[in-house]
This record gives sequence, structure tokens and C-alpha cells, in this order.
Amino acid sequence: MTTMRSPYDDLPPQAFWRTAIVRQKPEALAHLYHPKFDLTANTAIMTAGSCFAQHIHRSLSTAGWHVLQHESRADIMPLKLAKQYGYDVYSARYGNIYTARQLLQLLTEALNDTPTAPLIWQKDGRYYDALRPSIEPEGFASRDSVIHARQEHLRAVRALLQQTECIVFTLGLTECWIDSATGRALPTAPGTVAGDYDSSQTHFHNFTHSEVLADLRAARDLLKSHGLAHRFLLTVSPVPLTATATGNHIGTASTYSKSVLRGVCGELDQTDPDFSYFPSYEIITTAVAGGPHFAKNMRSPTPEGVDAVLGIFAMSHATDTATTPPSVPVPPTDDTAATEEDDLICEEALLEAFSK
Repeated sequence: MTTMRSPYDDLPPQAFWRTAIVRQKPEALAHLYHPKFDLTANTAIMTAGSCFAQHIHRSLSTAGWHVLQHESRADIMPLKLAKQYGYDVYSARYGNIYTARQLLQLLTEALNDTPTAPLIWQKDGRYYDALRPSIEPEGFASRDSVIHARQEHLRAVRALLQQTECIVFTLGLTECWIDSATGRALPTAPGTVAGDYDSSQTHFHNFTHSEVLADLRAARDLLKSHGLAHRFLLTVSPVPLTATATGNHIGTASTYSKSVLRGVCGELDQTDPDFSYFPSYEIITTAVAGGPHFAKNMRSPTPEGVDAVLGIFAMSHATDTATTPPSVPVPPTDDTAATEEDDLICEEALLEAFSK
């Protein structure tokens, strides 16, 4: 009798659901992530991305990683107050960057010798930078103040890029509002934080796989053209969409968005040496690390889930920040999860107020 062989005969335990998930052992979590390039606690890291990226920035900073911090105010004001004004939330005061297009345009402006005129929104006699509307909760006193603050910010981002070795970027959304006159991607629709929505001035766009892929590659190519050979560690935010402007059900719209982003990360991870993918999305949303790890609102990741993300990251890079594999977390109380979520600055979450 001929013994049939299968290509699955010699695969390791992590390749099978039963042995990798059902019979999971804590040490097996290390197999979730295989770094493509070395990162150590001394690697100069720039963090950016959607609201979930705030968890990553805070966790890496607290664990002792070399997370770059420009435009900091922690030395002259309480940390909670500083974060309300956009300081010490990310590596610079750019606020939430939900899409790859936002990241590309920020890098383009920061590296451009000729400043681009800012987009300015108004509310109650105050002025807001439309590309980071939440960094001044009460707005600026004048248009000139917005212009000056943006020029200072872009100089800080340029200096940040000169020091950065790896950009840890969390992709959050494919849905975006575009300023029709300039083509610039906005972090939120006018009328959410400030400004007024006018369909003749702002239009909706839902990015495709090919567009997100092209924007990330263009961001990398732009950096290289300035002699900045940064690598990108990509993650996908596990947080579902708060609202959708596609006309589709929020469930299908959220699945589309996360599927596109995850697909882009997978393609870049497989085909491009400058990009690596870290599975924050899977750790929070699926059973691979004992999840899903969501609070009762079914959107906010639990603190234990965030800890699992950092634990697996540190364990995979063999740093002193994780000497033992993370255990399967115990679900937190609602109060704990709410406190963690309340600390986040998130324009997208504000859309909940518009639900009927």
C-alpha cells in the first residue's frame, strides 16, 4: 500500500487551529509574530496612527522602549492636561492619523521646504487646524496663531523624522473626508469638532486596497528620497468603526475597512523588506491570544488585551520588557475599561453623538 504524503504532514503546531488555539500554551504566543527586522529597546521609534495607536505609544513608552517624543509639555504641565492638548499622545503633536493618505501628506508637508497653507475651521469665534482639530480643545485665538502653530509643528515633525529609525504606524480607517479644493485628507468631517459641512467643499471617499498600498509605498519612497531609510512596523486597529458614511450597514462597512487594511499589511509584509506587520488586530479581536478582548461596549479593547499586545511584541523581540510570556488575560471590570478609553483623544468616537 502506498503511503500518501500531504504538504501539511510536517507543519508545526502553530499551523493548526486545534494545537495553536484550542490547546494553546502561553509560550506558543511567540509564534504569532515573526519580526522581519531587529528592533531593540534602543531603536528610535516614531509612533503614529488611529486612536488605538495611543495605547501602543503609551505601552511602549511605559515599558522603556526608545519612543521619540517631540513637542512634549510633560515637564511643565500635568500629563493628563498635556494629552488633552495633543502633547505626549504620539511622537509629535499631529493628533490621530486614521488613513495612509493622512500619513503621506504629513510627511510630504514636513519635508517640503515651502510651507503649505493650512486648512482652517472656525467654531464660536475660535480657529482650528483642520488637519489636527483636537490638539487645541478650545481652538486658537486667530488664523495667524493656527498658521504659526502649524509651521512649528511641521518643523518638529521634520526633526523627528531625522532621528527616527522605525515608524510604528497603526492603520485605522479607509473612510475619509477630502477637502475638494486641495485634495487633502481630513481626520474627521467638518462639523464634528469644528467647521461646517458643505458638500461643495468636502467630499467622502472610501479608500481601496490599491490606494492604501500605493500611499504607504509612496510614504516610504518619499523618506528614502530625503535620505531617510526608515522601516515601517504596521498594525491594524482592532476598534470597529463608530459610524459609516457609505450607506452600508456599520457591520459590513467596518469589515470592509479592516479587511482592506489587513490585506494591505499582509501584502507589504510578504513582498516588501521595508514593511513588517504586527498582529495587534488578531490579538484583540480573535481567539489567538485568549480573546476577543473587548469591553461590554464591544468596541474598546480591554487593558488586559493591550497588555497582551505589548507582551507578545516584547517577547518576539527578546527584550527585557517581557521576561515571561503573557498569560491569557482576565476580563476587566467595566470601570477599568472605561477609564482606559476615556483617556484617549479620538475624533472618530465623537461620531457616536450623531446616532439617532
